[in-house]
Amino acid sequence: MLYFAYGSNLHHFQMKRRCKDSVYLKKINLKDFRLTFRSKYRAADIEPKKNSIVPGGLFDISKSDEKKLDIYEDFPNLYKKYYFYYYEKKVMTYTMIRKSKFRYPTERYLNIVKQGYKDCDIDKKYLTRALKFL
Repeated sequence: MLYFAYGSNLHHFQMKRRCKDSVYLKKINLKDFRLTFRSKYRAADIEPKKNSIVPGGLFDISKSDEKKLDIYEDFPNLYKKYYFYYYEKKVMTYTMIRKSKFRYPTERYLNIVKQGYKDCDIDKKYLTRALKFL
């Protein structure tokens, strides 16, 4: 199955540790969404926003990887699954159920996200925008 990663799941080493069968395919953009950080965990989330994009990584994952991600993402308590189509192929990602206010991420978490942006060759301007909560 195809999985759209953002936040800490962009970090290739971390994804491999969480999902041993995962294969990074390419960077893609999720249109009409924006990246934000929220909850007591200060974790990354996406929310609908017209004319915005969330850059992320497209991964091929196995069914067992999906089950591991479900546990990591605390599905269905903290995150729910969101599906969209990319070139007629169904892609899964996660989005938080309860939309709390913006919470600046911890330095440790932010460094993992930054490394993920580097791993996927994503322009950090999108991360900078999310951190300014425009």
